[in-house]
Amino acid sequence: MWSSLLTLSSTIFRLNCLQRPPTLPFYLTSFKTLKFHGQDVRPLLAPLGSRAISSFPAFSTLKSYSSLNSHVETVKDDLVVLGIETSCDDTAAAVVRGSGEILSQVVASQADLLAKYGGVAPKMAEEAHLQVIDQVVQEALDKANLIASDLTAVAVTIGPGLSLCLRVGVRKARKLAGSFSLPIIGVHHMEAHALVARLTERKLQFPFMAMLISGGHNLLILARELGQYVQLGTTIDDAIGEAYDKTAKWLGLDMRRGGGPAIEELAREGDAESVKFSTPMKQHKDCNFSYAGLKTQVRLAIESRNINAEIPISSATNHDRSSRADIAASFQRVAVLHLEERCERAIEWARKIEPSIKCLLVSGGVASNQYVRAQLDKVVKKNNLQLICPPPSLCTDNGVMVAWTGIEHFSVGRFDPPPPPDEPEDLMYDIRPRWPLGEEYAEGRSEARSLRTARIHPSLTSLIQASINQ
Repeated sequence: MWSSLLTLSSTIFRLNCLQRPPTLPFYLTSFKTLKFHGQDVRPLLAPLGSRAISSFPAFSTLKSYSSLNSHVETVKDDLVVLGIETSCDDTAAAVVRGSGEILSQVVASQADLLAKYGGVAPKMAEEAHLQVIDQVVQEALDKANLIASDLTAVAVTIGPGLSLCLRVGVRKARKLAGSFSLPIIGVHHMEAHALVARLTERKLQFPFMAMLISGGHNLLILARELGQYVQLGTTIDDAIGEAYDKTAKWLGLDMRRGGGPAIEELAREGDAESVKFSTPMKQHKDCNFSYAGLKTQVRLAIESRNINAEIPISSATNHDRSSRADIAASFQRVAVLHLEERCERAIEWARKIEPSIKCLLVSGGVASNQYVRAQLDKVVKKNNLQLICPPPSLCTDNGVMVAWTGIEHFSVGRFDPPPPPDEPEDLMYDIRPRWPLGEEYAEGRSEARSLRTARIHPSLTSLIQASINQ
């Protein structure tokens, strides 16, 4: 039965070998009984009639069924979801309750590989994920004092990210879900970074603004509702985290903790005004980001001072260390100034759409940087908003954010039925390395590059909106 259902499964996990996207909905009557903590899920979804879960992008949303909302909220606390994250260079898993209680959190870092290659090497990262994924997931279950059959569902990042790495997590999630007949929830990596703040700040309500900054992404969004996002600005080339990593590598810093922490620490010793780097994209009056040019400026400054990256910072002379510190501080000042300027304009745009916004959320790996937080806090206070940042352990890639995002969507009926328990190991899964979160704000379209032509998958927002309309 499940093999026939798979043919109709959502495009979140649709196999690439399918000839065309599924169009028929799932029907609750054809499911096995789906239970969590002994409770049958089907009565929970009964107010929808026969159509409980439909094929993505036309999967159902329970949000429009007001009579069901209170029922969903009363059982949400009983949900127990495993989240799996392998989109880049960390293998992470966590178990989270619908109440927000984090039962376990496990992260296997690839810091040694990062230091060796000066950045993420996709094939090496994939192999590292493969080596530890089973152990990480099992440890997450053990620390939660649970077995897989105790779970309500499994959530897993399906994009954006590195395709080789995403596949490892998706394969593991589907295997586990299939073995124990668990529903499965495909998660957007950047949405997870945004929504994890709703776990730590339970009063955070829609609408709110979010700046998501990491090694691979710079994103300014207006979050209007769950699954409904307006993209105000994005990266047109390199993200800020990439710029931090490259600068750290060129300065000969210890990369084992990541380029961001290394630059932040060294910058405290330097003069941030000593090197006159130009702020990126001053001529573009939008909210998009570019760090490629700043990287070039940094590289040329390093070369002009004859800094040898082969000599680690720990072995540098006092003069050499001082010179490196000045470059680190000057780079960080301009890199973050670029964030500040874009954020200012994005607040103005967001208020045109949703005048009631009260909060700016800053999340993603770079949001752990205290200098970044301090500077953005000034922008937020100037605009009479509140700055919200998750704890540093939840800013970097983690399983908690994936599990919590899974809980948010499961609570409104967005999930897929258990996959077949006997899927072949070499199956090609529908993963989304380049997957926009929201629809572009009209004024935010970049003149430097057509962002729309760079899309491979329709945005999460457009797919959910299509399902609601249907």
